[in-house]
Amino acid sequence: MSAYHVGGSGEPLLLLHGMTSSWRAWKPLLPMLEEHHEVWAVTMPGHLDGPPMPEGEFSVDLLVDGLTEQLDAIGVPERPHVVGNSLGGWAALELARRGRARSVVALSPAGAWSVPADLYRLLATFRIGALLAGWAPVRALASCGVIRRLLLLTLAEHTDRYTPEEVAELFDDLAGCTILEPLLSAARMDTAIAPFEQLPCPVRIAWSGSDRTIPYGRYGRPMMDAVPGAELVVLPGVGHVPMVDNPALVAWTILQHTRYQVAS
Repeated sequence: MSAYHVGGSGEPLLLLHGMTSSWRAWKPLLPMLEEHHEVWAVTMPGHLDGPPMPEGEFSVDLLVDGLTEQLDAIGVPERPHVVGNSLGGWAALELARRGRARSVVALSPAGAWSVPADLYRLLATFRIGALLAGWAPVRALASCGVIRRLLLLTLAEHTDRYTPEEVAELFDDLAGCTILEPLLSAARMDTAIAPFEQLPCPVRIAWSGSDRTIPYGRYGRPMMDAVPGAELVVLPGVGHVPMVDNPALVAWTILQHTRYQVAS
């Protein structure tokens, strides 16, 4: 599998997936986005078929170091519009901090917590999910609709909209991710996203209204405090990874933001 996809024409748009995923998470949106943008969907360092992480003690900054090297190597324009989901949303904000984004849409971005209990809950959610998904019989059981819904509820509200191919891709992506445990092990109260004094570009935070992994009630306010001046919208009826739940809504949420920046 290629480590990235490029297609369409127009202002460049970079898509960044969440933890344990790959560029394939964006496939439901690509036809709609490519009508308006030159779309670059990349698999970030440390994920299936993506580049290796740079040498050094693990941190999100190190991940973004590797990501910027990757973007330069494959020819992504220096300041695209950037859209990220979960960990990719955090990475998108860090690219903006480095002057590498014309605008940002962050979908349920990871990286903010205000009390230890919320950090520990997040770490436990990812560890339990990885443990279950890594258990060999679970992959076979995921073909059953009821069990698939239970397994994927942390990702989506409408788990029936995942095709068998997409479910297989989820398991393949998880198996190929090498940075999940280093990321979780490095997380502490003081490793949350650093607050911005001033946003370097327009930022839209689009939170999934039915997010069970990073619910707004626990993690939204700390994130909004860290990105003062960002616009907040709530996407109804979608889970933490909303691209399968409602591709048209997510694409519209992105294009409404990016097309306004082009027009202005």
